[in-house]
Amino acid sequence: MALLPVAEARSRLLEGAAPGQAEMVDLSQAAGRVLAEPLKALRTQPPFDASAMDGYAVRAQDIATLPAFLDVIGEAPAGRPFTGRLDAGQAVRIFTGAPVPQGADTILIQEDAKSAGERRIEATESTAKGRHIRRAGLDFSEGELLLDRGRRLDPAALSLAASANHAQVRVWKRPLVAVLATGDELLPPGSMLGPGQIVSSNLYGVAAVVAAHGGLVVDLGIARDDRAEISAAVDRAIAMRADVLVTLGGASVGAHDLVREALIDRGMELDFWRIAMRPGKPFMFGRFETSRAIGLPGNPVASLVCSWLFLGPLVARLGGLPTDIEIRTGILGCDLSANDHREDYLRATVEWRGDRPIVTPCALQDSSMLSVLARSDALLIREPHAVAATAGSACRYIPLRQGKQGERMANEFTRF
Repeated sequence: MALLPVAEARSRLLEGAAPGQAEMVDLSQAAGRVLAEPLKALRTQPPFDASAMDGYAVRAQDIATLPAFLDVIGEAPAGRPFTGRLDAGQAVRIFTGAPVPQGADTILIQEDAKSAGERRIEATESTAKGRHIRRAGLDFSEGELLLDRGRRLDPAALSLAASANHAQVRVWKRPLVAVLATGDELLPPGSMLGPGQIVSSNLYGVAAVVAAHGGLVVDLGIARDDRAEISAAVDRAIAMRADVLVTLGGASVGAHDLVREALIDRGMELDFWRIAMRPGKPFMFGRFETSRAIGLPGNPVASLVCSWLFLGPLVARLGGLPTDIEIRTGILGCDLSANDHREDYLRATVEWRGDRPIVTPCALQDSSMLSVLARSDALLIREPHAVAATAGSACRYIPLRQGKQGERMANEFTRF
């Protein structure tokens, strides 16, 4: 099977992917979820003309000429409206958020009033009619469309839904991603390693990518290089109705790379399994009847790069989120030789000189070196058969981190 171009692989992987079922969830559990239907206001906000400041509800004409003295006939704290009517020469002590009393048409802020005796004030500034009053429906009105279907519920959207009196929202179910590591040499972090053994690290980065794109991860553990053991783990993923089964390693062409055959035995229809990219050539994709399977390379850098380019967008599409990958334009920081037939994703640093991002590939690009990836700010993209490039020429890159502190991504999953 010939190496598949990255763009075609991505297109085939996303073909037919769409959100599955929707569910109602409490607003307290809806952070980061995606609306499966438009959200309309169940109430008007504010539901009445409300004071925007602490001060006094007055008539503008009564304080148009200074000095002006007013009798304070009551008060209106938030949640306890003044029930009477304000007439000429009168004021009501009012607090932010309280309904404006009948007869008042402006708010005299407390800094512009001083005591003139018991229950009497002097206005020291005039105030225009309507000043410091939030009119009913200023924010939204009952029945108004507030959030579109497909909106991810970020902090502002969650607060808006609550303000509109929604205790629950209908959202797409989060895609369930079952992850299986394979290899006789692998042990979990914290283990005492014997001869020839290494730590299984790929799960944690892959799980972070899945979480960042709205999915849930179930850890299927580590399967030995045994076809029956791998098949049993695949059966568990199918039984739990995972939307995506991700295998880590074991999908290349070695004698102990048994994953592809085990998946086919369990009913997977293989779509492709090699991509014209570096790192990440031994990437596999196939379909079960109601789910998808992705085989990530065993090398940790290749595993993460493929997760960013393929797995993340697939999970996003299944959860109702956009699948776009941010690609920026920068300035190459060093000379680069011509490229071969594979699309390169070079770990690189980004240094800002004014408003110009200078993108410089790291000296070491071995796909096993996570330390280089962790220090990198971007993946520099080199097209297949790209000609030699000189420092100062334009380049394209995918940002990996935002700012000096980087992006914070959730890394939560359950073990099966």
